[in-house]
Amino acid sequence: MNARRAGPPSEHPVTPPTPAAAWTLAAAALVPALVLGYVLLQAPGATSPGAGFAACVLVGTTALLAWAFRRRRVVFDGEVLAVTAALFRRRVARDAIDLPRARVVDLAEHTELRPRWKAFGMGLPGYRAGWYFLAGRARGFCLVTDTRGVLWLPLRDGGALLLSLERPQALLDALRGPAG
Repeated sequence: MNARRAGPPSEHPVTPPTPAAAWTLAAAALVPALVLGYVLLQAPGATSPGAGFAACVLVGTTALLAWAFRRRRVVFDGEVLAVTAALFRRRVARDAIDLPRARVVDLAEHTELRPRWKAFGMGLPGYRAGWYFLAGRARGFCLVTDTRGVLWLPLRDGGALLLSLERPQALLDALRGPAG
């Protein structure tokens, strides 16, 4: 039996999201807080259990979104590529990736690979995490924080991974290297 052993995991740093993504997330949390504050100030005696519950839900949702926004990780152990993007995770065996077609792309030039319609994910200006339908109608798991230098990994089942990494070529070379 020819069993492969995985090597030590290597982490590949994700390109940080643009400031626009962080500001959009902050605004998305601030607007409901301002509305809730306004309603509480306008209605005398509005400190009912319902208002307290709404405040708790708002704080919890904001904390969850902030945590999810910062949760970005790409690790390759020699056999399996593990991608963590916001609330979503995807593990793909090296054998499931069509490595001869994989490449680093600029999504401004390769518009057919752009994430278009969110299937199950988190999207902000300059930030896409989770499952998307790509412009070319394929489905893809995305962790896109910068549209330049995106590692496109087509999968043998017709899907794809799109990853914004600080050094995308390093991961592609590791994937194409000898098995662990």
